[in-house]
Amino acid sequence: MCVADISNGHHHHQTHGLDRRSFVKAAAAATVAGAAVAAAGPAATALAVPPGRTVVDLTHRLVKSFPSFFGPQALFDEVIFDYDPDGFFSKEWTVLEHIGTHIDTPGHFSQGMPLVDQLEVADLVAPLAVIDIKDKASADPNATVEVDDLLAYEDAHGRIPRRALVAMNSGWAEKVDDGDEFRGGVGFPDLNFPGFSFDAADWLVTHRNIVGIAVDTMSLDPGNSADFAVHFGFLASGRYGIESLANLDAVPAAGGRAFIGAIPWEDGSGSPCRVLALV
Repeated sequence: MCVADISNGHHHHQTHGLDRRSFVKAAAAATVAGAAVAAAGPAATALAVPPGRTVVDLTHRLVKSFPSFFGPQALFDEVIFDYDPDGFFSKEWTVLEHIGTHIDTPGHFSQGMPLVDQLEVADLVAPLAVIDIKDKASADPNATVEVDDLLAYEDAHGRIPRRALVAMNSGWAEKVDDGDEFRGGVGFPDLNFPGFSFDAADWLVTHRNIVGIAVDTMSLDPGNSADFAVHFGFLASGRYGIESLANLDAVPAAGGRAFIGAIPWEDGSGSPCRVLALV
């Protein structure tokens, strides 16, 4: 902290020491004050959200047991500093790029295509269109979004917006707490869950110029896919995919806007991300 003495037209800076105990007390007071503001309710905490709008978190909590594509645990942590004896808390993480709610970049399956630190930030904010296939998925674990589903969506909700993120809602997010249920098996190639068909993904690229597709499962392709046609074909068009979305039942089929907080780490083929919807 500095106090400026402006007598005689000169500025003199005097530094006042703030010992560690005082600093901790000040931080605690700030935390209590912040909690009081949060407890005051939405009017105090949602000032940046336009009236009549709500923010929905489409992100799963990223726990160490989050189901991985191949089966074994893919997320590990180690406490590096602790409150006792270090006075603060910090961990080191070892993480698979493609775990939890995460983004697949064009470069994930196509060499030379953009990686996560090369994505256009404007494309990470997009109109949100949600395609509901829960009925199909309940009857067939490898059900796919088809062109007919997209046309039926447009009949009900209007044309899919240009530069939209088109999300599949299969109801699969409810299975996330059981790894084998979420995978539909123990790990690749024993997988069964819904995804996009290649024809639907190609139609969206050709006819609607979207920025990306998203799923509430762990892969853009259905679990029983042997060729990963959507990963190879759709991502190669320069668009991205979002996998393992949550809470899609809490957003409308049309009219929302998605915000994708991807980590721009160096040369990443993807990254866990925070996905929010303004609805």
